[in-house]
Amino acid sequence: MPKPRKTAVRETVTLYQAKTHLSSLVERVANGEEIVIAKSGKPKALLVPLDDTRPARKPGQGKGQWRVGPDFDAPLPPDFTSSFEFPLSR
Repeated sequence: MPKPRKTAVRETVTLYQAKTHLSSLVERVANGEEIVIAKSGKPKALLVPLDDTRPARKPGQGKGQWRVGPDFDAPLPPDFTSSFEFPLSR
């Protein structure tokens, strides 16, 4: 569950300042600030903190923890499928 965002202070920095001080800007953003990056006085990008920093999922982590029954892809019973409306074939 993402943690609630702190109040964002939007400071505007130039592209040159952003390149020069990127590391410190990233630290400030990680603490909840939002920073606007401008080029020629016009806003071009917004540096914001990540909401969700969980690691990416790895395939195969649940291997062996569940099984598929032999009738998994068997046709459904007619009394069950009769409650659905299927579109006409073209």
